Amino acid sequence: MMEFLVLIVVVALLLTALMRFAVWARRKGIGGGIMGPIDEAWHPSADRFRRETAVHEQRVLPPRPGDDRYREMS
Repeated sequence: MMEFLVLIVVVALLLTALMRFAVWARRKGIGGGIMGPIDEAWHPSADRFRRETAVHEQRVLPPRPGDDRYREMS
Protein backbone atom coordinates (compact mmCIF):
# COMPACT_ATOMS: atom_id res chain seq x y z
CA MET A 1 0.00 0.00 0.00
CA MET A 2 2.83 2.41 0.81
CA GLU A 3 4.49 1.78 -2.56
CA PHE A 4 1.28 2.71 -4.34
CA LEU A 5 1.08 5.99 -2.44
CA VAL A 6 4.70 6.81 -3.30
CA LEU A 7 3.98 6.06 -6.96
CA ILE A 8 0.94 8.35 -6.95
CA VAL A 9 2.96 11.18 -5.35
CA VAL A 10 5.81 10.80 -7.85
CA VAL A 11 3.42 10.81 -10.82
CA ALA A 12 1.59 13.85 -9.43
CA LEU A 13 4.87 15.73 -8.98
CA LEU A 14 5.98 14.85 -12.50
CA LEU A 15 2.69 16.01 -14.01
CA THR A 16 2.81 19.23 -12.01
CA ALA A 17 6.35 19.93 -13.22
CA LEU A 18 5.34 19.29 -16.84
CA MET A 19 2.30 21.56 -16.53
CA ARG A 20 4.41 24.37 -15.06
CA PHE A 21 6.95 23.96 -17.87
CA ALA A 22 4.16 24.09 -20.47
CA VAL A 23 2.75 27.29 -18.98
CA TRP A 24 6.21 28.85 -18.87
CA ALA A 25 7.01 27.84 -22.46
CA ARG A 26 3.68 29.15 -23.73
CA ARG A 27 4.15 32.46 -21.90
CA LYS A 28 7.68 32.86 -23.29
CA GLY A 29 6.60 31.77 -26.78
CA ILE A 30 9.33 29.16 -27.11
CA GLY A 31 7.15 26.10 -27.43
CA GLY A 32 6.64 26.32 -31.20
CA GLY A 33 9.99 24.80 -32.14
CA ILE A 34 9.58 21.91 -29.76
CA MET A 35 5.87 21.26 -30.19
CA GLY A 36 5.63 22.09 -33.91
CA PRO A 37 6.25 18.60 -35.32
CA ILE A 38 4.04 17.00 -32.68
CA ASP A 39 1.27 19.50 -33.37
CA GLU A 40 1.52 18.81 -37.11
CA ALA A 41 1.11 15.09 -36.51
CA TRP A 42 -2.23 15.70 -34.75
CA HIS A 43 -3.30 18.75 -36.76
CA PRO A 44 -1.86 18.74 -40.31
CA SER A 45 -2.72 22.38 -41.05
CA ALA A 46 -0.88 23.60 -37.91
CA ASP A 47 2.08 24.73 -40.02
CA ARG A 48 -0.13 27.17 -41.92
CA PHE A 49 -1.49 28.61 -38.67
CA ARG A 50 2.03 28.91 -37.24
CA ARG A 51 3.21 30.79 -40.34
CA GLU A 52 0.19 33.12 -40.19
CA THR A 53 0.94 33.84 -36.55
CA ALA A 54 4.58 34.63 -37.34
CA VAL A 55 3.55 37.04 -40.12
CA HIS A 56 1.01 38.67 -37.83
CA GLU A 57 3.61 39.18 -35.09
CA GLN A 58 6.00 40.83 -37.56
CA ARG A 59 3.38 43.19 -38.96
CA VAL A 60 3.69 46.85 -37.96
CA LEU A 61 0.55 48.94 -37.92
CA PRO A 62 0.73 52.38 -39.57
CA PRO A 63 -0.12 55.38 -37.41
CA ARG A 64 -3.78 56.29 -37.27
CA PRO A 65 -4.82 59.38 -39.24
CA GLY A 66 -5.88 61.32 -36.12
CA ASP A 67 -2.74 60.47 -34.13
CA ASP A 68 -0.79 63.76 -34.14
CA ARG A 69 1.28 63.27 -31.01
CA TYR A 70 4.57 63.54 -32.90
CA ARG A 71 3.64 66.83 -34.59
CA GLU A 72 2.77 68.48 -31.27
CA MET A 73 6.27 67.80 -29.92
CA SER A 74 7.99 69.67 -32.79
